[in-house]
Amino acid sequence: MNQFTVKQIGTMEMDGEGMFIKVLPEFIPALKNLEGFSHTDILWWFDGCDDEESRSILEVEHPYKHSPDIMGTFATRSPQRPNPIALTVAQILCLDHDAGIVRIAYADARQGSPVLDLKPYTPSLDRVEHPGVPDWCSHWPQCLEESGEFDWENEFDF
Repeated sequence: MNQFTVKQIGTMEMDGEGMFIKVLPEFIPALKNLEGFSHTDILWWFDGCDDEESRSILEVEHPYKHSPDIMGTFATRSPQRPNPIALTVAQILCLDHDAGIVRIAYADARQGSPVLDLKPYTPSLDRVEHPGVPDWCSHWPQCLEESGEFDWENEFDF
């Protein structure tokens, strides 16, 4: 099995104004020309689940209220997985290139979670016009913009 190194490029942060990504100084040049993109794909580390037990969970019992009784980890958005890598699409609210700060609308990360990479969201590569989903989650919102109004508290069993 090949081993490789992943470099942290920043952290997820929160303050009185909301959430932001604080990019480490050596990676600030990588923000050049991110302006103009309304959204970004954030790859970050579920650091709260980076332990042997969480990494060994391959099946979970009834993680969602309407889901099958047992689901494979790869069929869930659970942070407990072999590699606790998270992917979040977030709206870019403001970009301060000099300070290395990307203010975002929301991400389901906690304060200080390591950020691994940022990629511009581009509809030609990231958007699927008619995605298929199982019946148990077909009532979920059809887009990120609708998700803010959805009662997610009533969907999870954890």
